[in-house]
Amino acid sequence: MLMTERKPATVGEILVDEFIGPLGLTQRDLAAAMGVPRKHVNELCNDRRAITADTALMLARVFGNSADFWLNVQRRIDLWQALHSPRRRQRIERAKPLRRVAA
Repeated sequence: MLMTERKPATVGEILVDEFIGPLGLTQRDLAAAMGVPRKHVNELCNDRRAITADTALMLARVFGNSADFWLNVQRRIDLWQALHSPRRRQRIERAKPLRRVAA
């Protein structure tokens, strides 16, 4: 499993640095646009909540991009965290490849 050592940008970093800040929004503005409580947006911005399919669809609708964009941001950080956590990495490495049987 090859992956960069550099931690990818988190959902919160991208949300704040690429969307909320440049568009002059507040967390309250985004929450209203998404139809969710401000706490939901605050947790996203502070990386205390992961992107779900529903949230990805809402963000895509609000910002005019794709749900795949948001899910891929989450996927990259999830993979990085799994590979850089000693406990999780040890568990992952217990999995053994299946041997292929010649046909």
